This record gives sequence, C-alpha cells and structure tokens, in this order.
Amino acid sequence: MKVLFATTNPAKIKAYATRLEERGYEIVTLKDLEITTDVEETGKSPVENAIIKAKAYHEISKLPTIALDDALFLENVPENLQPKTNVRRVNGKRLNDEEMIEHYTSLVNQYGKAGKLSGYFQKGIAIATDEKIESFETKSTRCFSNTRCDKVNEGYPLASIQWLEELNKYKAELTKEEEDNIMAQEQKEILGFIESKIDKLKAPKIDVKKKI
Repeated sequence: MKVLFATTNPAKIKAYATRLEERGYEIVTLKDLEITTDVEETGKSPVENAIIKAKAYHEISKLPTIALDDALFLENVPENLQPKTNVRRVNGKRLNDEEMIEHYTSLVNQYGKAGKLSGYFQKGIAIATDEKIESFETKSTRCFSNTRCDKVNEGYPLASIQWLEELNKYKAELTKEEEDNIMAQEQKEILGFIESKIDKLKAPKIDVKKKI
C-alpha cells in the first residue's frame, strides 16, 4: 500500500520520506503524484497546519497521507519577531535560502550572546486516512551562529548557521554518518509515531534488497 508524504521540500523528503523508504515502506511524494495544489496553512500551531495539510492532500490523493509542519522559537527574541510557523516568511515575503540566512544571522546579532542564539523547533505531524486523523508533537533544540559555513542545504538553509557544539561544526558540514546519528536520535519519536500508525493500516513492507 502506498502512503503519501505530503511535501515538496527536498530537506524534509530526505529527512523523513527517504528514511521511511529505507525501512521498507512504499512512500510517494506530491511530485510523484503530480499534485500541485497549494494548501493554505491557516493553523495557529505546527500540528494544526499538519492536520490541515494531511486532510487536504488525503482528499486529493485518496491515500493515507503524512504531513509535517514546524515552528521556530528563539530565546530573547521579541514576540513580534518570533518566526513561529512562518520560518521562511517574513513580513509577508517568502525568503529564498540566502535571504533566510541573512535574516536569521541578523537576529543572532541583535538578540544572541557571544555570537550564538538558542531556540527550538516545535514539530507537528499528522496522518490522515479515510477513518480518522491522528497527530503528534515534539520539540528539538537548536543553536544558531552569526557566522555561516559555505555549504547550503537546499530547502534547509538554516543548517548553514546551525551550530553543533558537541561536534564543533555547522549542521551543513556533517558527514553522512554524523548526520545519520543525530537524526536517528531526533527523529526517533517522530518515525516511531509514523510507523506505528502505518503498521496499524497493515501497510505491507517492501523487501528493500529486492527493491534495489
């Protein structure tokens, strides 16, 4: 059984859809199904937006649908400047990758200490089926720097200024092994939630070796 992962963001596809495929689930994306409908995210929280997207794309695709959304909160930053669910949109404008890096390094300079600014991502996940919609929330801490590395991850430019003290490097500079180790810990609850719900649908797993 196919399951739709409702996003076009290459970073989210890499972080979640690809990992679910590696675990043997048959995952398709909006691009795979040629779905171009842009769902308006009117929720007040990441989980509300995830529910809106999961429901809408399930109605279009008729497939069990996974949707994610997140909100960023930064320490010491005034309420009116908090990114919240508009991580990429500032004052009504959708920022490109370079504009995002410039905007957030500016916030670090204004409100951080010693060139660093801490915060966290609040993540919302929803799965919609014919029967119901189920959701889950979690948080992941972050530390941003007012300097950047040269590498920019498409779809996730903040990795260029996200500083990992324990590894003494930027997130964008991680080796595949380092990234896999960190993501395994950070995604454990999220992937566990998704897998438990997919398994309840009795979605058959694919033999990854045969698929290759």
